[in-house]
This record gives sequence, C-alpha cells and structure tokens, in this order.
Amino acid sequence: MKKIMLGNEAVARGAYEAGIKFVSSYPGTPSTEITEEIAKYPEVACEWAPNEKCGAEAAIGCSVRGGRAMTCMKHVGMNVCADPLFTASYTGVNGGLVFCVADDPGMHSSQNEQDSRNYARASKVPMFEPSDSEECRTFTKYAFEFSEKYDTPVIIRLHTRVSHSRSVVDTAEPEPAVVKDYVKDPVKYVMMPAYAIGKHVVVEERTEKIIADVEADPEGAGLHKIEMRSTSLGIITDGAAYQYVRDALPDASVLKLGLVWPLSSKVIKDFAARVDRLVVVEELDPFLETEIKAMGVECEGKDLFTLQGEYTARLIKEKLTQEALPESAFDVAALPSIPGRPPVLCAGCPHKGLFLALKRLKVSVTGDIGCYTLGALPPMQAVDTVVCMGASVGMAHGFDKATDHEASKNTVGVIGDSTFLHSGVTNLMNAVYNDSRITLIILDNSITGMTGHQQNPSTGKNIRLEAAPAVSLERLCESLGVRPEAIRVVDPVDTFECEKVIREELDRDVVSVVIARRPCALIPTGRAKKGVEAVVDYDKCKKCGACGRIMCPALIIDENGFPVIDAESCNNCGLCVNMCRFGALSKTEE
Repeated sequence: MKKIMLGNEAVARGAYEAGIKFVSSYPGTPSTEITEEIAKYPEVACEWAPNEKCGAEAAIGCSVRGGRAMTCMKHVGMNVCADPLFTASYTGVNGGLVFCVADDPGMHSSQNEQDSRNYARASKVPMFEPSDSEECRTFTKYAFEFSEKYDTPVIIRLHTRVSHSRSVVDTAEPEPAVVKDYVKDPVKYVMMPAYAIGKHVVVEERTEKIIADVEADPEGAGLHKIEMRSTSLGIITDGAAYQYVRDALPDASVLKLGLVWPLSSKVIKDFAARVDRLVVVEELDPFLETEIKAMGVECEGKDLFTLQGEYTARLIKEKLTQEALPESAFDVAALPSIPGRPPVLCAGCPHKGLFLALKRLKVSVTGDIGCYTLGALPPMQAVDTVVCMGASVGMAHGFDKATDHEASKNTVGVIGDSTFLHSGVTNLMNAVYNDSRITLIILDNSITGMTGHQQNPSTGKNIRLEAAPAVSLERLCESLGVRPEAIRVVDPVDTFECEKVIREELDRDVVSVVIARRPCALIPTGRAKKGVEAVVDYDKCKKCGACGRIMCPALIIDENGFPVIDAESCNNCGLCVNMCRFGALSKTEE
C-alpha cells in the first residue's frame, strides 16, 4: 500500500516490517518521531529511556537475547551511547541491532553540527544513509537482515531534511517478531582483554567481507545507486545532498552511496574512471572526500563547498556551473526582507518567572539543554553557559572548585527535570560527595518539553501514556546526599518568592536544591481553561511598563502605554500579576 510518510515515520515502519521486538530511545530532535511512531504498533515493546546510553544498552541486551532491537537518538546522543556502541561492534549480535542517529546540519535544534559518519569509521560499524522516505523504510528493514548476516550492529544515519520531509512509501506486511535461541557464549559476549583481542580480528575480517560482497554486486541490495548520464561531470554523494544534486545537475552522472561505511574502493574507482571530472558533494565533514582521496582517486569537494550548514540546489549549481537556478517562491534567499523574530518562551511558560528572579539576583547561571536555554535571551538574559545535557550541574561544581567555594555564593546551576534524570543525577552525586557548595535549580515542568512533550521517569506515565512509577525528585536528591532542609520547592511564577528562596540557599555551606515546579503551559495540567485570562484594571494602571518588560507573547503595550491581554494566548499563569506593584492586573479564577 502506498502512503505519504515522514522520513522518521518510514524508519519506524521499516523496523515494524522487519519484525522488531524492542525499541528504547531518548527523545532528541530530529529523531524523536521514530520512537513515537513505533509506539503506535502495540505488538512492539517500546519505551523512553532516561538517556541514550540506557537505551543503547537495553537494545543490546534484547539483541543478545535474540530479539531484533533498535535505539534512536540525535547526533549529540551518539556521544552519550558511544561506549556501548564501540564494544557492541566487537561482541556482534544475536537478533538484529540497529542504531538510528539523526544529524542536524544547520543546527535547527542543536548545539553543534557534528557528523556522525565519523562514528561509523571509528567504531567499525556499517552505516546506511537513506535519501528519502522510501529508502528510510527499505534501508531500515534491510539493516536488520544485514546485522544478522554479518554479526554486527548497523547504524542508520538520517538528518533533519530526510527525517522531517515527506514522500511516498510502498508499505509491506510485517514479518513476525521472532526471538532467536540464546546460547551462553562468554568468548563472544564478555569483552575482557583476552577475548576482545581476538574479537578485534573478527571485526576487521567482517569489514573486509562486507566490502567484498558490495564489490561483487554494488547495486544488488539497493544501497548504492549508479546513474550514468553525461560523463563530463560525475558526482559522488549521499543522504539529502543527493536530492539537491538531482535538482541542480539533472545531466550529471551520479554515484549515490547508501552504505557510507565501509567504502568500496572498486565501486568508487570504477565510477571515477567513467567520468571526466569527479566532485564529491556531502554536507558537513569531508568524510567521503578524505576516504576517496586516500584510495588514490582525484576528486574535488570541500575546495568548492562549505564545511558549515545545509546545502541547497542553488548552491550546488552555482559552484559547479556558475549558473544560477531561477528564483523560486520557496527559496529563502528570494524572499523580501522581513523583520527578525527572536525565539521567546511561550505565554505562561513556568521558566520565565524563575529566570527573571535570577536576573535580579545578578548571579552566574550555568545552564543546560532545554526550552530554558532561552533564559540567555531578553528579557531574562540570565544564562552564562550551555554546553551539553547535564553539564550545568558539573560546571557549577567547577565554578565552586575554581574559587575555593567563593563562586558558589553567586552561582547557580539550572536544569530541567528530564535533563536532570538524563545526566544530571551523577553530577549532583559528585558535587555532594566532593564537598561542593553549589545551588542547583531543577525546573520541573512535568514533561520533556523541548522535543515535543514526551514522558520521562518523573511524570508517572510511559511512552503509551499508561500509568508508570514516578520518580520523586525530592527523595532522589535526598538519596544522593542533599540534606532534607536544603531541598526547597517553589512556584516559578511567584518570581519574588523565588528570588527570596534562592538568596537563602546561596548562603548555605552545603549543596542545596531548589525545585521550581509548575507544569508546562502547553500540556493539559498546565493549560488554563478557554476563556480564562488575566484582566486589566485601567483605573489602577500607572503605565510603568513593568508587565510589558517580561515580553510575554500574550501581553502587549498599546499606543497609550496600557497593557492589553490577548485572550486567545493568555494562560492565566499570573506572572504579569506578580510583576505589577499597583494591583492593575489580576488573575481570574478558573
């Protein structure tokens, strides 16, 4: 049956058709929808893991026991699960095992542009790279067969344009999920040095076997695509870049690599010999170009194209033909200049009042990955650093150690509830254990907000919204050694109370935790009833502008200096009410 599917949806469909038994992932844009779509197939065991390492290790366990398994992540999540990935390359599999990673050229939702193809080479794990939704389905389905055939994990690399574009998919009936027999085999699965030395030999032999099989029939599995047209220009490309090449250079010959690691020198050299000029078109790192040149094949690549961001058909055509494509209504460069629209926290966001309190306190704030990263922008302008998931806690501890505890009187770490459970817990344990004096603020908005409202171990629901045990953040912090009296809970909308509590905790000589608890304004428990919003008493308003300075999307200042509430977007949170010193704003009762 033909359907139009998102690339991520098609990956999920391919895994389902392959008879997958289990998926364990941590949500990370642009990969999140894969696991959400898998959860719609009730016969597949599916879960949100606390972090990517947990997800990978659970999937490896399922594979060793005999079930087909997959774990999904964004590119920075691959860093988190690199440890089990590299060793799973040595152990091999029992049931097929797939790691699905989505890169983000252009950094639409990420803190860096790392190229995950480097992980395939470093871990010696085969990597497939689809270019459209149908390839997402077929490559994923084939990846499980390939994994079992060659006794190896397989990585499927996506990126934003493939994950979040839609195209036609030809679905098939699913295979039954079969759990293979498990045989105790410590030489295969126990990676102590004596066994691992022998397994490294096996891994290198496996790579040679894969290359030999590809060279025998490069298009047999449908991974590589060779399109011979004009021989004056030949393009070697992969992933989304293939689509740009086809639009920009319809007459060029193309070798589209679907298996981007390991690379077959024979396939590449045969194609190179058939064209007069060879150019490698790939986003981000010169991964293919470097390997091709190492084979002794002359080619062009990053001398023509940038290392940064996404490519476009216009860029490719201009670089290779010095001709410009006709302007398109969909070409951003062709659009008229419009005013910039900086990102802002949502109307009723529970984080804003807390960050306004931090701004008034003039403290240093080590931040983390989440919606609250916007605390670095106006009107809050409170966040000093953002590095990676969980780093806020460790960096605050580092501030403390760098100054012999002096910085802790003026430094806080800020982390969300999901991110704290992802990789903040061990940093907090380390801070307590090593005599830190930090103050940590956990922004508990009852959901994993930034990636689209996924559940986490503290929400009381699993991926299918069924009841699940809920971690108590208070008891967890206490179990890590934080003193009970140094654990405080505040409502972040009460911005002046937050300021008071944080000031008190900064004076402690031990690790303290402030939990700023209020549900995200976009989930049912945090959303006001329709028709309930803040109201203005214009007789009391002094037109001081304090309410306008919080930059709430639901409140504007009119031409006369008075606040105006947008009833459609106001969430009745009460932050503007708390900011008004004259009682001109009030919160309606729901």
